[in-house]
Amino acid sequence: MMLNNCIRIEREHDIAIVVIDNPPINAGSLEVRSGLLAAIEEVKFDVAVNGIVIIGAGNTFVAGSDLREFGQPLADPQLPAVIAAIESCEKPVVAALHGAALGGGYELALGCDARIALAGTVVGLPEVTLGIIPGAGGTQRLARLAGIPKAISLVCSGERVSSEEALSLGLIDKVAATSLRKEAISLAREMRGRKARVRDMPVPVCDESSITKAAESALRAGKCRPAVHAAINCISLAKTLPIDLALVDERSAFQSLRTSREARALRHQFFAQRDAAKHPALETAMPRPIKNVAVIGAGTMGAGIAIAALDAGFDVAVLERDDVALSRGIDRIRNHYRSRVDAGKLHAAEAAARDARLRGSLDWSTVAVADLVIEAVFEDLQIKQDVFRLLDEVARQGAILASNTSYSDLDAIAAVTSRPQDVVGLHFFSPAHVMRLLEIVHGAATSPEVIATSLQFARRLHKQPVVSANAFGFIGNRIYAAYRRQCEFMLEEGASPQQVDAALESFGFAMGPFTVGDLSGLDIAWRMRQSLAATRDPMARYVCIPDLLCEAGRLGRKSGAGYYLYEQEGGARRPDLLVEKIINSARAAKGIVPRQIGDDEITKRALLAMTNEAALLLQEGVAHRASDIDVAMVNGYGFPKWEGGPVFWASERAVDQLEEEFDWLAELSGPGFVRGDAQQLFPSNREV
Repeated sequence: MMLNNCIRIEREHDIAIVVIDNPPINAGSLEVRSGLLAAIEEVKFDVAVNGIVIIGAGNTFVAGSDLREFGQPLADPQLPAVIAAIESCEKPVVAALHGAALGGGYELALGCDARIALAGTVVGLPEVTLGIIPGAGGTQRLARLAGIPKAISLVCSGERVSSEEALSLGLIDKVAATSLRKEAISLAREMRGRKARVRDMPVPVCDESSITKAAESALRAGKCRPAVHAAINCISLAKTLPIDLALVDERSAFQSLRTSREARALRHQFFAQRDAAKHPALETAMPRPIKNVAVIGAGTMGAGIAIAALDAGFDVAVLERDDVALSRGIDRIRNHYRSRVDAGKLHAAEAAARDARLRGSLDWSTVAVADLVIEAVFEDLQIKQDVFRLLDEVARQGAILASNTSYSDLDAIAAVTSRPQDVVGLHFFSPAHVMRLLEIVHGAATSPEVIATSLQFARRLHKQPVVSANAFGFIGNRIYAAYRRQCEFMLEEGASPQQVDAALESFGFAMGPFTVGDLSGLDIAWRMRQSLAATRDPMARYVCIPDLLCEAGRLGRKSGAGYYLYEQEGGARRPDLLVEKIINSARAAKGIVPRQIGDDEITKRALLAMTNEAALLLQEGVAHRASDIDVAMVNGYGFPKWEGGPVFWASERAVDQLEEEFDWLAELSGPGFVRGDAQQLFPSNREV
C-alpha cells in the first residue's frame, strides 16, 4: 500500500513492513515524516497485525534529516510526533537498519522497541557537527542505553559507530546474520504483545566525576562551541529530570540552535563540500581506472601522498634519485605504520598488507606500469619540467601525469610533454595523509576525463576535492597570500606578530598567520617572493620584514627562530625583542610612525583581504563556484568551520556595505592593491 511518494506498507502475514523510499539517502523529509505517521495510524488498529518493521529501501536506512528544511520553520508533523506515535502504538516496532542510521534516522530507531542492523551499518548522532543537537529525544534515549558519560562522548563528537561496536554498547539489540528483512520480521514476532520503549529504561548509574571528565573532554575537543555546551546540558538532564520534561528542554535547545548563525554557517559548509565534489566533467566523461600509483619523490610530502594512496588500497611505487633518499623515504612510510600499530590504531596484519603494496625504486622504468603518476619534488618550475620530460618518455599512454604543485604554472609543466591533455595538478596539503583538502587543478588542455578521474581518486583517498583553474597559487594559496600580505601591512603599521596572531586565533583560526609561517618555514614564501621579484610592480606596496627575518637566518621553528623564538624543537613560542627591533627598523626606513591597531580592525582587514581576493578569483574564472573557496579555506587553511568560510562571511553582509569596505581596504593597502567586485560574492548578482 502506497501512503505517499516516500512511504509504503508491505505485509508479511502478521507483520507490517513500513518501507522508507526517499532516494538517495532516505532523508527524513516532511513527506517521510507524514508517511510514517500515517503508516502507524493505518496499522495500529489492524487486528491482523502483531508487529511492525520499519526499513529503508535502497542502500540505507535513514542517513539523516533533510537539512534543507532546517533554515525555515519546520512543518508538522515533526519527528518527535512520529516517535511519540511509535511509542504509543501498542504493537512492537522494530527498526531494521542498514547502510547508515544517522541523526534523525537514528533517533527514529531509538523511538522503536528494538533495533537490528546489518553488519557494516553505522549509527550515530552527528548533529553537533552541524551546530545543533539531537532534537527528537536522542540525548535522553542514548543516555539510557549507553550511560551519560558515553552519550556525551558520542553526541559531542558526532562519532559514527559500527554495528559491531553499537551492539557492544547496547545501541542496537542484534546484528543480522543473513537477511535483515527476515530477521527483523522474526524479531517483531518474538516481541508480540510486548513493548520495550527506551524511554522507560533507567539511566545507568554513574559517579559525577565520570560525567565531569566526559564533559571536559568534549568541550576541549569541540572548541567549547555552543552546540557542545547545549548537548552536555541536555544529556545531563537525564540524571535529574523525568524524560518528558527533559525532552521539552532538548527540543527548545534544538530549535534555538537550528536558527543560529553558526548552524547556518555549518550547513553552508556541509552543502558546499558536497557541491565541490561535483563538476561538469563527471556528467560527460568516464573516469579512467586506477590501480597502480607512482610517486616521484619520497620527502615529507611524497611519503605522505604514498601513505594516503596505500591507505586507499592502491599499489604504490615510490621513486627517488639515490639510495639514501629512497631508504629515508621508505623508512618514513614504514615508521608511520609502525607507530599506528604501536598506538593500537591499526592492526599489524593491515600494516603488513599495505607494506606489501609498497615498492621503492631508483629505476624510471618503474613508472611504466602506473595508471597515475604524482610528482612531488621541490617547488621549482625548471625541476618539475625536467621530471615531466622524463615522465613523457617512460609513462604509458593513457596514464595521468599529476604535479603536486602549490604555485607553479601547470600549463608550463604540461607544455614540455606530448600529452598536455593528461596533465593535472593534485595539490595535497601537508601532512598529505592527514589533511582533507585536495586541490585539483586543470590546465588549458586537461581533458574532462582526467578531471573526472582525479575527482574519483580524491573520493578513494577520502579527501575533500576542490577544482581550480590554472592560476598562480590556484584557489587556496592565492587567498592565503592576500590574507598574509594584509597581516604584514598591519605589522608594518603598528601591530605586533603576537597581537595579529591572537586576534585571528580568537576569531577561530587554528593558528595565526605568523605562527603558521614559522611552522611551515619562512624560507618557502621567501623563495617564492624572490622568484617573482623581477615581475613585481615597483610601485606596489611591499613589506620587507619577512625578508629581513630570513636574511637574519630566522627561518621559523626549524631554525629555532622566526617571528617568535623557540627554545627547542616543538617547544612553546615566545616573543623576541630582536624581532621587535627588526620591525621598528623597517618602519623607520619607510618613515612609518606606528599606530595602535585594534583587534577588531585586524580581524576585519584580514577577512576583507580574503573576500576581496575571492571576488577576483570568481571574476577570473579560477574558482568554479563561490562556495568552493569556502571549502578550500576551511579544509586546508584553518578557517573556522563555524564561520562558514570567507565568502559566507561576506554574503552575510549587505552588498553595499561590502563595496564600501573594499574601498576602505584598498585605501589602507596602498599602491598595487587590486580591488575585487563585491557583487561576485552574491550568487544572484553573479553571471553564471
